[in-house]
Amino acid sequence: MKLQTAIDRVSLEDAIALAKQLDGKTDILEMGTSLVKDYGNLAIEKLREVLPQTSLLVDSKTIDEGAYEFSQAFRYGGDIVTAMGAASVDTLQACYDVAQKENKTMMIDLLEVSDEKIEQIKLFPDAIYALHHSVDRKDHFDAAASVESFRQKHPEIKRLAIAGGIDLRQAQLLAEQGIIEVVIVGSKIAKAENPLQAVNEFMGAVHK
Repeated sequence: MKLQTAIDRVSLEDAIALAKQLDGKTDILEMGTSLVKDYGNLAIEKLREVLPQTSLLVDSKTIDEGAYEFSQAFRYGGDIVTAMGAASVDTLQACYDVAQKENKTMMIDLLEVSDEKIEQIKLFPDAIYALHHSVDRKDHFDAAASVESFRQKHPEIKRLAIAGGIDLRQAQLLAEQGIIEVVIVGSKIAKAENPLQAVNEFMGAVHK
């Protein structure tokens, strides 16, 4: 299992400083959607420059103009780019085609996507499908149970990620479960008093 550390809702300067600290310490560094919206594609370049050892995910949450948005994100230095599962099948196909051409990766965000829609979009074997519990939701999120339920419903989807308030104990349980490829952690690392200590603890949990 890989650890993806998300940086969100901070200034670009703070994001760059934190990315420098975390380079080589996490498997994937995520440029969160707020950074994409606040600073645009040029900020991808700035983060790419300080991440020589770490894959960079651009959380663009593309839902239309798939080929253009993915081409730009890869052009500026992204290794993985996200598209929303709620997008049309044609948009997702366009994103996937660009990712394949560039030898990069598409991650499909399944936030609030129904099982019926998932059945329509399980067409992309090299894509990573991300189970995503909204930060705005108030209900409890049992990550391991959600993963088990998803695998039973959609066994054909092999590459899975999960996001949504994942803490250290949940990361440990997910690692023991052995289904997820990528666990996504945001504030538990990025907003920790000591991000380096936090990332080391999570890396120890996911790389058992």
